[in-house]
Amino acid sequence: MSKKTLNKANLERLGAEKLADLVMDLVQGSAALQRRARMELSAAQGPQEVAADIRKRFVSLRRSTGFVDWRGQKALVRDLKGLLSMIDTSILPHDAAEAFDLLWSFLQLAPSIHARTDDSNGAVGSAMAEAMDLIAKVSPRLAQDPKALAERVLDAVAEAGFGEFDGIIPAMAEVLGMEGLDHLKRITDAWADEPATAQELARYRGYGAGSPEAIVRRNRQTTRSIILADIADAQGDVDAYMARYTAEQLIFGTIAPDVARRLLDAGRTEEAFEIVTRARAAEKGKAVRMFRYDLDEVYEECLGKLGRTDTLKDHLWETFLQGLNAASLRKYLKLLPDFDDIEAEDKALDLAEAHPHLGAAISFLVGWPARDRAAAVVLARAAEVDGNAYDTLTAAADALEAGHPLAATVLRRAMIQDTLDGAKSKRYAHAARHLAECQSCDPAIKDHGDLPSHQQFVDALRQKHGRKYGFWQLFNG
Repeated sequence: MSKKTLNKANLERLGAEKLADLVMDLVQGSAALQRRARMELSAAQGPQEVAADIRKRFVSLRRSTGFVDWRGQKALVRDLKGLLSMIDTSILPHDAAEAFDLLWSFLQLAPSIHARTDDSNGAVGSAMAEAMDLIAKVSPRLAQDPKALAERVLDAVAEAGFGEFDGIIPAMAEVLGMEGLDHLKRITDAWADEPATAQELARYRGYGAGSPEAIVRRNRQTTRSIILADIADAQGDVDAYMARYTAEQLIFGTIAPDVARRLLDAGRTEEAFEIVTRARAAEKGKAVRMFRYDLDEVYEECLGKLGRTDTLKDHLWETFLQGLNAASLRKYLKLLPDFDDIEAEDKALDLAEAHPHLGAAISFLVGWPARDRAAAVVLARAAEVDGNAYDTLTAAADALEAGHPLAATVLRRAMIQDTLDGAKSKRYAHAARHLAECQSCDPAIKDHGDLPSHQQFVDALRQKHGRKYGFWQLFNG
């Protein structure tokens, strides 16, 4: 490796003085880099110094009110994750209690940060999730009163408006122990039944449908349900987890998988099977059925544990047929005796080739992988290729290019024609790239069959779309 390569080993050879000069140059004009450099200097003085600097930064973040645009948000998230890194590396190994308090304060920044950012991409939320992971890492090392911790947890969850304390009970289950969890259960029940405070009523006055009292009561009941479910999980109490739902809710497609999974883990397979069977029947009876892989996965596990292999095989085969589900087919083949699985696989691939939805057939055959079959389907059904399905076709063309350049070209031509026929100018760059890929593939194609050669295809494009100058400028470079 060259001695000029920018890596840690080569930089270390510059020596401390030269590196210090470089750092001073780099931090000029960057408040974020200056803060990071100061914190590194504080860290060298000990955990208390860096903790003090982190708390000052928290105060600054809490006081800030200006809206952060998407450019500023990237820098903000880097700043937040840098603070977490400092807590993890410079404080947590030396002072678990201090690290815990800092992480708690970090999560409490969420309301002020969310109020001035658009976190539609989840970047700020991911930083909060990292903080929760660190709390899970540090909490077993705490030596604090479990009841006091339980009260702190309830206060935080009750006030959290952005989900920043989601997962706090699993993260602290070990340090809370049975004593803390039981206390949390009691004080949660008591809190949920208390009258609304004046502050809560003021918050929801004129908020929408229903009285402020009703809104507060509904919110508290929802929060209690979530807390008690987390406590039940932490205590391994399946019945307590199920008790938060009515008999009707237990068979909702969104609830049944989680309940059945917990019953399976507790060895209560028959009960799990009954719930998922009823949930599947309820889903099937709906006018619009959402296909729920999580529900089917638990159902399949129940059938396996109950020894109902024939029923399981029938289910897996039917699931494969419904949507060319590769995972279901693989599970099905594993249940068959040797050699029977080969015959069944061939049958499944034949059915995939004949599937009425060409995009689904191509995607399945490429991913299986059965690329010879995928290429054959593309060539045999070239007129059916939907050039607007660019996600599927781009991935398939890339996969087929090396072994089946003509099939890859057919897919790319379909996308090019769809883009130009529809004058989809935002996709011109992709279409130009696809045409260049067709050009590079052409020498490997020995026989175009009934399809036009590359030059014939380009000539036809120029004749039909010659006035789409934006596209041709991109293609011609």
